[in-house]
Amino acid sequence: MQSLQLDLGERSYTIHIGSGLLKKGELITPLLEGKQVLIVTNTTVAPLYLEQLKSSLQKANPDLQIATCILPDGETYKNLAHLEKIWDQLLESGFNRKATLLALGGGVIGDMTGFAAACYQRGINFIQLPTTLLSQVDSSVGGKTGVNHPLGKNMLGAFWQPRLVLIDTQSLQSLPPRELAAGMAEVIKYGLLGDLPFLEWLEAHMTELMSGDEQLLTEAIARSCQCKADIVAEDEREGGKRALLNLGHTFGHAIETEMGYGQWLHGEAVAAGMWLAADLSRRLGWLRQADCDRITRLLTAAHLPVRPPSQMQVAHFNKHMAVDKKNIDGQLRLVLLEGLGQARIHNLTEQALLESCLMEALSTSC
Repeated sequence: MQSLQLDLGERSYTIHIGSGLLKKGELITPLLEGKQVLIVTNTTVAPLYLEQLKSSLQKANPDLQIATCILPDGETYKNLAHLEKIWDQLLESGFNRKATLLALGGGVIGDMTGFAAACYQRGINFIQLPTTLLSQVDSSVGGKTGVNHPLGKNMLGAFWQPRLVLIDTQSLQSLPPRELAAGMAEVIKYGLLGDLPFLEWLEAHMTELMSGDEQLLTEAIARSCQCKADIVAEDEREGGKRALLNLGHTFGHAIETEMGYGQWLHGEAVAAGMWLAADLSRRLGWLRQADCDRITRLLTAAHLPVRPPSQMQVAHFNKHMAVDKKNIDGQLRLVLLEGLGQARIHNLTEQALLESCLMEALSTSC
């Protein structure tokens, strides 16, 4: 087991990474403030890991009162209506403010569970137990929680840090190849935005990573989590440097919102978004064509898209990007690349360059 620390003063917590950790309830029970536990999961993950988790918790502490909330699986259900089901279960179980929520699942479950914890009785503890690569390297770390709105992704939410992040790498064995690829987009992001040696390591090992090599995946997860932990410790609420973690996300969120949540997986949309960010950076004179070609090859090796969906239009991007959370006073702010491993936030005034980038990308989409 590898352990990392996210240093946020009194809100600091540990990230454990290892094989078979869902069987180690003793890693979780010392962090429970009371005896009431609600496990939030979904219809896909529950048959795989729910009973295993409950058994490990009860073995570590037989006095626990454990309830479950099983939600439907998918980004489509990341909304207020399904969030209320978590609160319904907490209230029906008579749980108080010393209860702890356990988020067992991918990014949707983690985001919703964290938001539910932030709001229930004005805030209770929760623990992240991510089971997808994307949630393990990104959404489970850093305390961003929330749900989608029909007009924008993650527009309703709160910063609410977990007490612990427990990453069981064995869960990746049950992950469909498409979900593994989607998670790899966020891994690649860390190399592009600030860690060139990691990017080069990914280029050297992508074939083995995509074949499911657990040792290499563990290394990729650990390096990704360390990168995010370092950034979040410096800027918890995205007042500055943390915005760099949104590389590809402004474009990607526009794709998800326009196409309908769940049609393109988050990582797929982010991958296309990173390619667009790289191409726009090239048009601004910051990246060489050779750098863009390297990004294209790496994303392709990870079985990820390098163009947005052909159904979209420039107007769709403009509409959704205009309401991006990073924008200030109507000014579009994008995370772009000054070089491989060198990201920066750019207040975009070159609208013509953006539109030519989008038009050319859409014209070559499949």
